[in-house]
Amino acid sequence: MKYIIILGDGMSDRPIESLGGRTPLMVADIPNIDSLCTRGRCGKFVTVPPDLPPGSAVANLAVLGYDPAEVFQGRGVLEAASMGVELEYSDLAMRCNLICIENGKIKNHSAGHISTEESHQLIEALNDQLGSNKMVFYPGVSYRHLFVLQNSSDAISCTPPHDVPGTDFSDVLVNASEPEGEETASLLNDLIQKSQKILKDHPVNLKRISEGKDPANSVWFWSPGHKPQMKTFLELYGLKGAVISAVDLIKGLGIYAGMDVIDVEGATGLYDTNYEGKAQAAIDALKGDYDFVYLHVEATDEAGHEGDVDLKIKTIEYLDRRVVKFIIEETEKMKEDVAIAITPDHGTPCNIRTHVHDPVPFLIYHPGENPDNVTRYDETATECGSYGTFEGDAFIKALLNG
Repeated sequence: MKYIIILGDGMSDRPIESLGGRTPLMVADIPNIDSLCTRGRCGKFVTVPPDLPPGSAVANLAVLGYDPAEVFQGRGVLEAASMGVELEYSDLAMRCNLICIENGKIKNHSAGHISTEESHQLIEALNDQLGSNKMVFYPGVSYRHLFVLQNSSDAISCTPPHDVPGTDFSDVLVNASEPEGEETASLLNDLIQKSQKILKDHPVNLKRISEGKDPANSVWFWSPGHKPQMKTFLELYGLKGAVISAVDLIKGLGIYAGMDVIDVEGATGLYDTNYEGKAQAAIDALKGDYDFVYLHVEATDEAGHEGDVDLKIKTIEYLDRRVVKFIIEETEKMKEDVAIAITPDHGTPCNIRTHVHDPVPFLIYHPGENPDNVTRYDETATECGSYGTFEGDAFIKALLNG
């Protein structure tokens, strides 16, 4: 048996008035996912413990069967691994967003989804003027970048920018959670203020403004942590794994889990990502020497952060028609059986535009198994699934153990 998890990041939601009290999953036309429901078994999954932040790092660790309370060290360290940045255990790595601030308020977490080419110019300017042997800005993809600070305390509290659109940025600056974190918090806040002066009149931003686009006029630090220590997926489950994603966070998680990262040309992390290329890469991996594939699609989460209901429905339907349909057709041709799981990592409700702790709907299909009575994949229907509600590593064990 081989295994694949198809993960629609932030795909689940809450009832939306404009949809008649339904969710995007309930409205979306997803015949291929629903066909797996009729042949598989369903349930709900608590991916984020109540005492941890409901972010993708925590949730994806849980989906893969890790205990986030033991191994979660923030997004920064995972993205560092993906970018090939070697960390010492004393290094503090954190996510560094390029964001848009308007009239003192955080307008959005992505600077209008700034292009990678533009953002690299901005990050290079910041590193030239603010970087040193002790602290370095590393360019990533679009608005997502990395900042590494040597020999610094992680006793700080940072606010994810996607959680607070419309908030005065000065109200959600970095705070020390313990006295030893005060120096680090002060340094980071000073860098935020200095970045705004540097970025304000940068040619990239002046051009964006002239074109009616949001400027990337501030950095924002969040999700700090030190290098984690965790067992590989092979050590835990005896399976050779591969991860396919456009997001550095997910690639880094896969690297720490000992998986190979498969890059796909045209994978963007947005609605225009190369769905077909990702699906083909997954099938090629399963036909090769990989036992397990983690296929991550970010587009649904970004639509939720934008509060764009129509786009979220569209990206769910894209996932169904352009990924799931192909995966089903191709795995059925393979000599070796392939178990298929579909799940979000967390919900990103369009009404609030941020992540939540809500249990997510999941389905698991094992060829030849006796299905339950669920025939529709959504937040409500899966509550009647035979798996009930999972926590901890119950989901990955149900997938791998049948």
